[in-house]
Amino acid sequence: MKVIKVKKKFRFWKVIKTILLATVAVVIIWVIYSNIMAVYEQRKYPAIGELVEVNGKNMHIYTKGQGDNTIVLLSGLATPAPALDFEPLINELSKTNKVVVVEPFGYGWSDLTDKERTVENIVEETRAALKKSNIKGPYILMPHSISGIYSLYYANNYSEEVKAIIGIDPTLPQMSEYFGDDVFPTMPKYTEYMAPIGIARLLAYVTPDNILPLSEKGTYTEVNLKMAKSIVAAKYINKAVVKETNEIKNNFDLTTNMTFPSDLPVMIFTPKEQYVEGKSKIDFYNTQLQNIKNNKLVVLEGQHYLHWTHYKEMSENLNEFVEGLK
Repeated sequence: MKVIKVKKKFRFWKVIKTILLATVAVVIIWVIYSNIMAVYEQRKYPAIGELVEVNGKNMHIYTKGQGDNTIVLLSGLATPAPALDFEPLINELSKTNKVVVVEPFGYGWSDLTDKERTVENIVEETRAALKKSNIKGPYILMPHSISGIYSLYYANNYSEEVKAIIGIDPTLPQMSEYFGDDVFPTMPKYTEYMAPIGIARLLAYVTPDNILPLSEKGTYTEVNLKMAKSIVAAKYINKAVVKETNEIKNNFDLTTNMTFPSDLPVMIFTPKEQYVEGKSKIDFYNTQLQNIKNNKLVVLEGQHYLHWTHYKEMSENLNEFVEGLK
């Protein structure tokens, strides 16, 4: 009986060892496959706009349309490919305006960078890219989410380059005090390896709804979605995005005393009934706009990425608002 038990125990551990080795082999094959596909997709889907050199790295700028106004779209934190994410809004706005998307380092077709993701660096890189592309201001900055901080800094330091700010549920430094929330998001360093080890590719194909835009079918072209998936797989949550996330508190502190200049036209789009700790975002934005001579708050049904579903209403409101500035 003892001999039989020893044999059974030996067989059990042999099976476990075989399973573990097979699992390791599958993981290694997947990592190799994912990285080979990343190289293939990079060649298959080249940049849709222009690559310009900034601090020795390439930044991607996409432009569409013509008009008296130059609208610069700035993306939210960790939006994988801003030039693709903004597609429906770009198509609407570009009918009567020149629309520009500047993809920061770590986003879309732009390179990664080791430089700190301070508000100063991000704004200076954006300005340099615009100048390298010979895109002249003054600009209408249209920031989404965290880019509200960058646009505020931009307007306070380079007022002659900013004609107006049109925020898409923008993050502003006074939010922390108003909502009584001093907890800022952080990302551990290991998350920057999600793409190299193939986790990002797995997420892009297994749970695309958690990464790709949530909108009606046909809003985004099939080619757009395929390109977006490839960019997610290649560089989702990379070292630049991790650094930017971990720099948010410092960027809040640096801009906490900044407000919109009173003579700068500002319009903000915000989702309806967005409450934090019982306080309304609508009320908060009204406090930020009350001293602005030319302001407008537009409340829409929807979620944080309003441009996924309300691009037509946003374009109509923007054109009407800008027309009144002449």
